Amino acid sequence: MLVLNVFLGAVAVVVVLYLFSSVTIVRQGYQYTIEHFGRFTSVAGPGFNFFPAFFYRVGRRVNMMEQVIDIPGQEIITKDNAMISTDGVVFFQVLDAAKAAYEVSDLYIALLNLVTTNLRTVMGAMDLDETLSKRDEINARLLSVVDHATTPWGVKITRVEIKDIRPPADIVNAMARQMKAEREKRANILEAEGSRAGAILRAEGEKQSKILEAEGRREAAFRDAEARERSAEAEAKATQLVSDAIEAGSSQSLNYFIAQKYVEAVGKFATSPNAKTILFPVEATQLIGTLGGIGELAKDALAGGGGGNGGAPRPPAPPAPPRPRPFEPKEG
Repeated sequence: MLVLNVFLGAVAVVVVLYLFSSVTIVRQGYQYTIEHFGRFTSVAGPGFNFFPAFFYRVGRRVNMMEQVIDIPGQEIITKDNAMISTDGVVFFQVLDAAKAAYEVSDLYIALLNLVTTNLRTVMGAMDLDETLSKRDEINARLLSVVDHATTPWGVKITRVEIKDIRPPADIVNAMARQMKAEREKRANILEAEGSRAGAILRAEGEKQSKILEAEGRREAAFRDAEARERSAEAEAKATQLVSDAIEAGSSQSLNYFIAQKYVEAVGKFATSPNAKTILFPVEATQLIGTLGGIGELAKDALAGGGGGNGGAPRPPAPPAPPRPRPFEPKEG
């Protein structure tokens, strides 16, 4: 009985140990591949899993979370034979644990070599200026190529990013000089355009000023012509009135007209800047007599307008006897 009890106890211990060894606990974010005598049978998900020990075992522990691989610095020759250094990062996630475990020997090394070779291929087919200015295009092309190549491995490439592109020092200096020359060119162009615009605006202003000045001169000439025309009309009317008066038999009108012209002529002599002394070749009494004719003309006008003669025109006064001029001998 003692031997039997010991045997049964040993069997119970072995059974308990076997059960414990058959239980597999998988953490969240991982998946385990289960092999039956070395052949893949299933995938154990996160949580409690029971597989009979000795008959089944865990093959690979696959990380199903998104992961990142650093691409070390690479020396790449561009299409225009420029040597540049570049590095980057790759983000990927395993979607199929069985393919990632059994379709490729070492997933991380395979991804690193695949991205490195395609990076050389993509950037080697571009010029230096394109590699520096088209990083988004490089990232998109790398993502497309690498993701298509890793599909049989059960891996999804989520992002490929170029971290840095380092041209040689001499190329950097040449690019700095080129940028400086380009900016100076733009500055000169902008300055020339500003000068041209300023000249155009000044010319437009002068043009408008001359147009306005010409319009002003034209308006002034028109006003002067109109004034002269009205003055000529007034003078013609006055002459017509004097002529009518002379024709009616009034000699005083002619005296008025001659006296007006005489006074204007004497006034021009007086206002002349070159005249210092004025000599009258006639007697002043003749001028007074002429002006007296103006008074007679005014009296005739008042008498004709309803004076004391009952509105009848007065007979013309007899002409005054001429006076002898100085320094002339008298007759008889």
